[in-house]
Amino acid sequence: MKLGYNGATTMASPFETDVRIAGAAGFDVLEITATKLDKYLQTHTLADARKLIDAASLKTHAINSIEQINSRDAATRAKVLARTREISEWCRALDCPWMIAVPGPTPPGATWEQMRDETVAVLRAMNDLSAPRGVNLAFEFLGFPWCSVQTVAQAWEIVSAINLPTVGIVIDTCHFFAGGSTIESIKAIDARKLAVFHINDVEKMPREYIEDANRLFPGDGVIPLKEIVAAVRGIGYRGVASVELFRPEYWKRKPLVVAKEAYAKSKKVLRS
Repeated sequence: MKLGYNGATTMASPFETDVRIAGAAGFDVLEITATKLDKYLQTHTLADARKLIDAASLKTHAINSIEQINSRDAATRAKVLARTREISEWCRALDCPWMIAVPGPTPPGATWEQMRDETVAVLRAMNDLSAPRGVNLAFEFLGFPWCSVQTVAQAWEIVSAINLPTVGIVIDTCHFFAGGSTIESIKAIDARKLAVFHINDVEKMPREYIEDANRLFPGDGVIPLKEIVAAVRGIGYRGVASVELFRPEYWKRKPLVVAKEAYAKSKKVLRS
């Protein structure tokens, strides 16, 4: 697998720092944090961003993310579609194949069937905007108790229902573990639809209390990464493993030091 660097790993640093340290640490590709690119584009152009990425000898892989896409609210749906248009243009300019979309919380009284159907509908509407621009949608479930789509199986049910080559799935090891996904559910996935594999670890704690801030460098926690990686490889996936950490403790360190440690520990896990 190629190794990717997700900007959330150094969230306190700007986009240009992410590009520099990802290249210096040896990563193959960059997963761009959308809010950082928002800020960068206030004073720069997409052409400037492309030059930075090329100078660092990186490829782009995904822009992360459009959030709460399935809120079941007309005004929010309009904002989601507007953001889809915007990020699709960014992806096209940066030669970035994937845009990540994330579900929101379950509204009071909503059933799984309602949330599934709403998510299918909004992803189809988003795809109508992104696909003509040559951009693919990667749907990422969140394993937290409040989220409307919490497992690999649920996310795959949605992506399978859409059944388009331009809509895929993201597996994040933290969300896999927190939400109680199974190795068997990975085996059901078509590797061609696995867009991004987020690799990270978490502290030892009850799964229902896990939050993004509890993430650790791969290999430093309790997630059975060896088994998950083996299952992902077992379906024939040879794409990107992107290191995504949201740990505020890491954000206080020197960004390049964090990137180098993330690279070394991720490589070790993937080799094992």
